[in-house]
Amino acid sequence: MNLALWLQRTAQIHGPAPAVARGFAVVYRYHDLAGAAARAAAWLVRRGVAAGAIRDGWLYTGDVGSLDDDGFLTLMDRSKDLLISGGNNIYPREIEECLLLHPKVMETSVIGRPDPQWGESVVAYVVLREAVTAQALDAHCLEHIARYKRPKHYRFVDALPKNNYGKVLKTELREREAAWPATPAPPPASP
Repeated sequence: MNLALWLQRTAQIHGPAPAVARGFAVVYRYHDLAGAAARAAAWLVRRGVAAGAIRDGWLYTGDVGSLDDDGFLTLMDRSKDLLISGGNNIYPREIEECLLLHPKVMETSVIGRPDPQWGESVVAYVVLREAVTAQALDAHCLEHIARYKRPKHYRFVDALPKNNYGKVLKTELREREAAWPATPAPPPASP
């Protein structure tokens, strides 16, 4: 099976790009046959996968990643979870990993909230082991990630919604957030 990053494969651009794959294992029995891409796309659509997932014989996985100098692929996040705030790409996984470094945080999930000034603002849903303030988490984030990536809102919850496999349901968090009243972002932490 061939794995590549679309932009790096076509234009030799370094940095995050959509992850794509092709090969016999990707679309069994249809690879490299006349009309294979159309049949494979129809097959995927019937199974609930987004239309356009296969283009020019490549399956767009929905992941964003980067290749290192040795050609190893590092997946960064799902492309649908990417946040854009003030023109900056923000990967929720990076913020989640930062928050999980805090000893009082048990679980977290990061989503975007529409923001009239910035496009999206970062919202962190957090399950705690012990009590901690939003200001303490904000200070923690400022020590580990860029200022513009830090959550503007923290939502402390007892549990994150999950499916039967234990995967956090970000769609449900987005629905909750849409129902949340508009609140101003907390004042930035002092440097």
